[in-house]
This record gives sequence, C-alpha cells and structure tokens, in this order.
Amino acid sequence: MIDLHNHLLPGIDDGAPDLETSLELARLAVAEGITHMVCTPHIHPGRYENTPQSIADALARFKQALAGAGIDLQVAAAAEVRFGLELMAGVADAKIPFLGAWEGRKVLLLEFPHGEIPFGAERLTQWLKDRGILPMIAHPERNKGIMRQPSRLRPFLEQGCLLQVTASSLTGHFGDAARDIATDLLRQGQATILATDAHNSDRRPPRLQEAVMVAEQLIGAERAAALVNANPWKIALEHFDR
Repeated sequence: MIDLHNHLLPGIDDGAPDLETSLELARLAVAEGITHMVCTPHIHPGRYENTPQSIADALARFKQALAGAGIDLQVAAAAEVRFGLELMAGVADAKIPFLGAWEGRKVLLLEFPHGEIPFGAERLTQWLKDRGILPMIAHPERNKGIMRQPSRLRPFLEQGCLLQVTASSLTGHFGDAARDIATDLLRQGQATILATDAHNSDRRPPRLQEAVMVAEQLIGAERAAALVNANPWKIALEHFDR
C-alpha cells in the first residue's frame, strides 16, 4: 500500500517531533503493509512556515535515518497546504510542493480550516484548476462545516476536485459523523484515496489495514484496493522508481 498523507518528517510541524519518533512511525507503517509514503508536512502561514527547502532537508534526514535503521520503507515528500490567499502567491513563486499528477494536472493536497468551508472557497479551487492544478481536498469528512452540511462539498466535486478520506475516519476513530460521511463518500464513488494522516503512535498512527477491510465491506475488494494502491500510485508515480 502507498500512503499519500502523513506527518512523519521530523520536527517541522505537529507530526513527528524528532527522528526517533519518525522511525517509530515508519516501523508501524511497514507492519501495516505500507511500502511507500509521500510525507505531507503542513504549509500553514503563520503557524508552519515550511518551504520546499525545509521539507527537502527533513526528507533527506529521514531517508538517511531509515537506511541506517534498516527500515524497508520508500519515502518522498510534498505538503498539505492550508487554504488562503497566500497559496496564490506560493503557486506564483513556485514554492508549493505538489503531491503528484492526475490526468495531466498537478495535484495539490489542500486543507480547509477545520471548522468550516470558507465562503467562496470554490473560487480559489477554480483559480488553481485554471492554472493546471487539481486540488485534492484533505479529510473533508472531518470538516465541521461539511459535517453540518454535506452538500458544501458539491461545488468542489462538480469542479472535479479529488478527495482524500482519512482511514481512521472510516473506522470510527474521529466519531460517528466523520465515519458516516466517509462511508457515504466511498459508497458514492467520490473518495479518490484513503490515507493515514498519521501524526503519532498513540492517537493517530499510520493505520490502513482496518479501513481497507471496512471499505471492502462497503464497496468490494477491487474498489477498496484502488483507494490504497492504484489511485495513489497514479498520483505519486513520479516520486518513486517502481
């Protein structure tokens, strides 16, 4: 399996605080059957001021530590980018790392504020699309605005935005509302990938297997497997040699 949303890079956001924790999470991921990860630290102006260089430096440290520890996990990096006008400047200045590509467009992992979908947000997603960038909305099932009104997702789906559902939402870790929305997104064929959004080993570990089992019951084994294999590989192929 391949995981396209996690916070394993050491010391640059609210995920792994150090290399020791990064390696602990990497071991857990391998035990889950995850072979490849695209690490996606936050780019959140005013909170996590990451840049392509800071992310590349953390990735290099992580790769070296993985090799030294003999952990068989292939890693690359992109970013989870916070919604905001700063994103437009980041795109213009080529300071936004992309998750990969989908049908000829670059894929950007886009995070909305947790409590809402900002008014007029679809104008920014359309702005991105007009520039050959396809937003993948991170964990929409956990957004409180979508929990209150699931129809808020409709404009983004009509634009062709991709959706990343958190594996632990599907298994109920984030509560009934998130599980119900995640379930609906899978049943309706609107989820593009399942990913761990792993931050730590106790509350938010890199787990996929249980969610895949739940997905198999909902949509069948072939479609469930596509969420953690075919679809993420289609996006992230450029990051790895297969």
